[in-house]
Amino acid sequence: MIQGTNNQMNKKILWSVLLSAGFALGACGTVDDAGSNSESGQTPAESSGGAATVGPMTGGPTPMTGGMATGNATGMAETGMAETGMTSGVGFIEDPDGGGVSFECDIFAQDCPEGEKCMPWSNDGGGAWNATRCSPVADNPGQAGDQCTVEGSGTSGIDDCDLGVMCWDVDPKTNMGTCVAMCTGDEANPICEDPDTTCTIANDGAIVLCLPACDPILQDCPEGQACYPINDAFACAPDASGEMGVYGDPCEFINVCDPGLFCLGAAATPNCQGAAGCCTEACDLADPAGDAQCTGAPDGQTCQPWYEEGAAPPGYEDVGACALPA
Repeated sequence: MIQGTNNQMNKKILWSVLLSAGFALGACGTVDDAGSNSESGQTPAESSGGAATVGPMTGGPTPMTGGMATGNATGMAETGMAETGMTSGVGFIEDPDGGGVSFECDIFAQDCPEGEKCMPWSNDGGGAWNATRCSPVADNPGQAGDQCTVEGSGTSGIDDCDLGVMCWDVDPKTNMGTCVAMCTGDEANPICEDPDTTCTIANDGAIVLCLPACDPILQDCPEGQACYPINDAFACAPDASGEMGVYGDPCEFINVCDPGLFCLGAAATPNCQGAAGCCTEACDLADPAGDAQCTGAPDGQTCQPWYEEGAAPPGYEDVGACALPA
């Protein structure tokens, strides 16, 4: 979740703490023994977790399936995100097991009265989407891909996008962003009409957005964004690393690592000084350089597969992450 005021944080994806299994909100994690989509036949755009040494199933240090936000972050304090020098356009997306969301309406069902739409918002005026509510649909509302404007802040839940569409990646200086489609269907079977996007469900279902799917090795996201593992998919999200985000930097939000790096639990990175975790490289299992891709190789880091053998979706077979052996 986003903490602080509208002028303190932005463009950050919050990851949970994985201590041994499951999620605890607040930072990056270590090990997750949860199940995967390895037998679902999903494409890379639909699944990113999987049973892996470093992926979100069994094995070693795992990244958390956590949250996301937008804005222009500039740095981190020694113990986490700095409380100054940041502005908040949108808010953090928390892991689906985060809890604490107050539902007044259902994002999937869009069960608000005519002329209104169900939207995520921050019911305490902060930067975290911790509730849903019915908000008015604007006259001549924007469609997915259109420029949009929010009222107050990116977590106000009020924008000029159409029903089933949300203003995303909001510039805190102008309150302007881009309309992004919400997922349809239901939580068990979410649908994104655009085949190049993947449904990202977070904050206990307050956030259900169709975000661009991506390849963490190619880092094929638009400028200013990076490919991060978010819940069960690799998706493009704003890069909020600012002057931080290189190998070994502490992290508690997934998108405060530079493109090509993941925020993994502290046990994954030698001499990690982050209470939650540190940034470490994604790696290509097919690269002849092997473990030499890892900055921490001299200290024991290896390029470990994200998925268990045979479990990777097509196109993700060579995705790995640099981590210390479990």
